[in-house]
Amino acid sequence: MSTDIAVIGGGVSGLAAAYELRQRGHRVLVLERQVRTGGNAVSERLGGFLMEHGPTTVNGASPTALAFSGALGLDGQRRDLGAGVRRRYLVRDGRLHGLSTHPLGLVAANYLSAAGRLRMAVETLVGRDRVGEEESVAQFCRRRFGAEFTSRVIEPLVGGLFAGDAERLSVNALFPRLVEMERRHGSITRAALVRRLKGGRMPGRVLFSWRDGVGSLPRALTGALGPAVRTGVTVRRIHRRGDGFGIDVGEEGVIDARAVLLATQPHVAAALLENLDVEAAEAAAAIDAPPLAVVFLGYDRGQIAHPLDGFGFLTPSVEGRSVSGVLFCSTLFQGRAPEAHVALAVYIGGARAPDLALRPTEELADLARRELADLVGARGAPVVVRVRQWPRGLPQYEIGHRQRVDRIAEAARRAPGLFVTGNYISGVSVSACLEQAIASAARIDGTLRPRSMPRVPAAAPEARNLV
Repeated sequence: MSTDIAVIGGGVSGLAAAYELRQRGHRVLVLERQVRTGGNAVSERLGGFLMEHGPTTVNGASPTALAFSGALGLDGQRRDLGAGVRRRYLVRDGRLHGLSTHPLGLVAANYLSAAGRLRMAVETLVGRDRVGEEESVAQFCRRRFGAEFTSRVIEPLVGGLFAGDAERLSVNALFPRLVEMERRHGSITRAALVRRLKGGRMPGRVLFSWRDGVGSLPRALTGALGPAVRTGVTVRRIHRRGDGFGIDVGEEGVIDARAVLLATQPHVAAALLENLDVEAAEAAAAIDAPPLAVVFLGYDRGQIAHPLDGFGFLTPSVEGRSVSGVLFCSTLFQGRAPEAHVALAVYIGGARAPDLALRPTEELADLARRELADLVGARGAPVVVRVRQWPRGLPQYEIGHRQRVDRIAEAARRAPGLFVTGNYISGVSVSACLEQAIASAARIDGTLRPRSMPRVPAAAPEARNLV
């Protein structure tokens, strides 16, 4: 069997890249080891409840994400954030503190001490003595906004969004826009004001999903690709074969491909790269992805004392709690719980407590129930409980990450026809994966175009919006 491009990995990144490559007129084959596609973008119906095992939202400010939704016929299933999302909650001194979703909500609230808020307010006076140097997220934020803001706001934010440690993650890799804002304006506050004056919207106000969850996206991509997607196929080895590649898939033989796109987790990419590019393999192997557990619980509405009028809550490490955060799923989007019920997702593990995420599921469920009883007044047994453990969670963009990614990207130069994409390249969000996949498809197309047929002129008009 032969193909123009073999995409190894059937998660969102691999499927999106394959879809775009086929729109450009290439023969594509997606090889997925699991029996289903989607990677960690898994949405599961539990009676009238909907559990997200992985990502929960999509950034509606991303033209690429919107274009995919339209091209795949998903716009009619779109769900915007619920009207009940009015606050963001953080834990302090053992209880929830609600902050308005307004940009100035943190300043107006009493969550931080007066001294902490004053230190934030003088950010415009802080110099730029570290501009150009790589810093951790914590170092950058302490320097610009102070220690209290960093430990009480940024650290839980990083723990909740990226399952990471703010002391180890690179601000240059994770939040490059903040670094650029400081470079251009000399102050994050000043840059944010300029953005607001120009009509910029806060990302959280344009988040969306679909009726049946984020898993709708890989399902639609898989359906659109049809026989080009093969599941239950394990790639054992990739080797040079003529001017292309031979892909060993065990008893099924060897697949010939002119180009290969690795769209797997970094540790899998590292193993497959060993025989092709040692430098890239070492760089991919150095990217950690600590275990993460998701505990989904459904309750009768009367069992929860809290109004659940927000995204959920995050817990700073200084609070000494076992969970990094909780999402109020049924508040976020319509249809996540039956009428008169609510749904919550509790996140445990990550870089903060990797071993905890691998505890027995019963223990994790009990831990989640205790935390919810303490913080949102959950009483009695939940209607539904489901635990998902990810032995490898989100990739960690630690100090030096951009250099590691550069080394991985250089594989295309050292081994022409070899490309890499995934959530460890330029962002862990769904929209970032889609944008990176499109960029990868464009590079592959540029490499193969001189020897390939012209782009099929009958490509769907909406698909051209994805380029």
